[in-house]
Amino acid sequence: MKEGICIIHVPHATASIIANEDESGLKQDIVRWIETNIPWNGEWKHNIIDDNAAAHIAASIFGNARVFPIREGRLVRGTWQEIFLLELDGPRYTRRIHVTIIGQ
Repeated sequence: MKEGICIIHVPHATASIIANEDESGLKQDIVRWIETNIPWNGEWKHNIIDDNAAAHIAASIFGNARVFPIREGRLVRGTWQEIFLLELDGPRYTRRIHVTIIGQ
C-alpha cells in the first residue's frame, strides 16, 4: 500500500479510539477530565438499566474510530501521536479493534 487511508474502529459502545501523546501525565489528565465532567455516579437515566451511563456518554464524545492517511507506504501521524484504545467501562478482557486500509 503506497497511498490511501487507514480506518481504526472499535465496535463497542463503551470504548473509544484516540490519538495523542503517550505521556503518563497526559493520560492521567484525560482520565481526570472524564471523571470530572462525566461522573460515574451522576444521575443518568441509563443507570436505571445498566450502571455504566458515564462510559456510554464518554464514548460518544471521544468517538469509536480514527482515520489516518497513508503516504509513501507509511501511516501519517504527528510527531508525538500514538493510537490508543480508551477503555471506559472496564477493565474488560476482550475488545475487538478493526483496521481497514483503503488505497493503492
